[in-house]
Parts: sequence; structure tokens; C-alpha cells
Amino acid sequence: VCSMGNSTSRLYSVLAKALSSGAVSQHQDCVEPLDSAQLDPIDPKDLLEECQIVLQKRPPRFQRNFVNLKKNNASNHRPIRVMQWNILAQALGEGKDNFVQCPIEALKWEERKCLILEEILAYKPDILCLQEVDHYFDTFEPLLSRLGYQCTFFPKPWSPCLDVERNNGPDGCAMFFLKERFELINSANIQLTAMKLKTNQVAIAQTLKCHETGRLLCIAVTHLKARTGWERFRSAQGCDLLQNLKNITQGAKIPLIVCGDFNAEPTEEVYREFSNSSLNLNSAYKLLSTDGQSEPPYTTWKIRPSGECRHTLDYIWYSQHALNVNSALGLLTEEQIGPNRLPSFNYPSDHLSLVCDFSFNQDPDRLL
Repeated sequence: VCSMGNSTSRLYSVLAKALSSGAVSQHQDCVEPLDSAQLDPIDPKDLLEECQIVLQKRPPRFQRNFVNLKKNNASNHRPIRVMQWNILAQALGEGKDNFVQCPIEALKWEERKCLILEEILAYKPDILCLQEVDHYFDTFEPLLSRLGYQCTFFPKPWSPCLDVERNNGPDGCAMFFLKERFELINSANIQLTAMKLKTNQVAIAQTLKCHETGRLLCIAVTHLKARTGWERFRSAQGCDLLQNLKNITQGAKIPLIVCGDFNAEPTEEVYREFSNSSLNLNSAYKLLSTDGQSEPPYTTWKIRPSGECRHTLDYIWYSQHALNVNSALGLLTEEQIGPNRLPSFNYPSDHLSLVCDFSFNQDPDRLL
């Protein structure tokens, strides 16, 4: 039976370093990695079984189906499955977000982490992009590294989690990729700027080499500033991220996938900037709509004291000249979500996970 986040002293010492005053205010570009070679591999089936034992008193997980979007120019290679998810920081869920219709028992970490892991294990992503990760060192890195993932974490410089009593450290973005499928070529941790000032929002961008095809692929994960009234701020952050990605991808010569909680509806300027970028990006989940031009009606749905919040904020952007979307995971229906909305005993986050299968375009020299 594998450890479900009972941290070793080594993990606690690494976490303590991340929480030291210097690390919180000025994060290093690289956090000391866990030596996964010292840990035994985990069989995903065994981990899933352990999660299900912990969750046996909860309702079964929601069933969602993939929608086939494959065109005639199908690749002969295995698709690359990418998962995007704001998992809800534990400190914020319990201490700040105030989900008035969600019982506090539904947010217990010992069970909620099993719901998160169950969702990840169900879809078996080759690349996993997460936001609001505040249990990286004691849960996600030790477990996912033993499942064969290479793990990277970049915390926010001034995480709101640190304001919560008995917090587990700062939240941030995390990226995981299967080492059997990819080789890391380059990695960049980016503290986003707005009006030339550094902000509290971050991104990770990694260039990977696909073992099967030999092709390069850049993956980025980000989480932009939240709340109404910060639209121009998000727009500036988006412009900064796009400029960084233009440099990293050599002006779109390297195919790109950007995952994130943008905290922005499709009507916002930052959405238009990504849609009209010279990187030639398209939003994968638009392809689920009948006209291929409309985003889903929601990717987050919750009830707070101020009322019900139903928004489309989460996206998977991709280089439409170089990549094809073979399929996308359908969203939960309103009936599945239920009248108390998210999170719940059924679902661990207030945001839905997005999952897409990608393949490389067969003509890599195709013009933008």
C-alpha cells in the first residue's frame, strides 16, 4: 500500500525551505526536486483502488464522455492527452472561498485529495497542468513522480493561502509530464508582469521532445488575476505571457499548448489577445460547440454569499497550424452538478477539469 501524502522528513524540509521568508518573497527559479529514483514506482491501479477505499462512503464520481473531433488527417502516432484543472487550494476552500452550499465535511483534505487523484487517474493525462496547488510537496510530487511523471511547481510570490491559519504553504501552478513519452528540453518559470511591474501571478513554460515523433512541443500553464475590475490587469498579464511564449517558441516555430485558469470570460480583452495572437492559437473547447466558434457555457459553477457564480474561465489554447484536436472531454451537465453546485461530495473543485487529445499535424512545414 502506497503512502497517500504522509510526508517524509525530507519532504517537510523541502517545504520548510519554500516557506522561509526569503523563498516566499523572492522565489527561486528552481525548487529542489524530489529524487524519485529513491521511491518505488506505484501501479496506477493500486493507487486508484486505495483512493476508492477512502471514498467508499461518498457518491461515485461523475461519468463524462469524450467527444470525437478527429478529422480525416488522423495521425499514426498515439495522441497526446493534456489535462487542465484548477483543483482549488485546500487553504482557500476551507478558509477563504466561502462556498455556502458546500458542507465543510466535503472539503476534508484526506478525502478531497483522493477525489482529485481519482479524476487524474481516470483520464491518465500525458501532460497535466494544475492551478491552486498548495499540497505539492506532501501529495502531488511524491505520488505523481512515482507514477512516472516529471514534476515542476512554481508558487505565487504572495499566496493568499499564507493568510489562512494552519495553511500548507503557498499555492501555485504545477506541471507534470510522463517521462516515458517526453524529454525536457527547456523549462522557464515566469513571474508575470503588468505595466512593467511584477505581479503575484505566475506561469511555467516547458519545451518537450516527443520520444515517438521526435517533434518539439511547448506547454505552458498559468493562472491570471481574479475578480471583477481587474480586466486591464489580466490583459497586461496575458500580453506579457504571450511575449514570453513568442520568444520560447521562436515565433511559433515550436507548437504550443497553453493551459490555464484565465479568470476571464470570452468577452474580455485577454481572451481576444490570445485569439488574435501571431502564435495562431485556437481554444480547443470551442470545437465542442455546434458552430465551432463558441466556448462552453461554464467551466466553474459555485454559490458564494454574494450569489451564484457561473462562468467560463478555463481554457486549453493550441497552435492550430501545427496541432489537431482529436477529442475533448465533455463537461458536467447541470443535473450532474446539482443544485448546491461545486465543490461537493461528488466533485473536489469549483472548476471543471478540461481534457483534450492532440496529434501533430502531418505537415510540420505548413505555413501559419
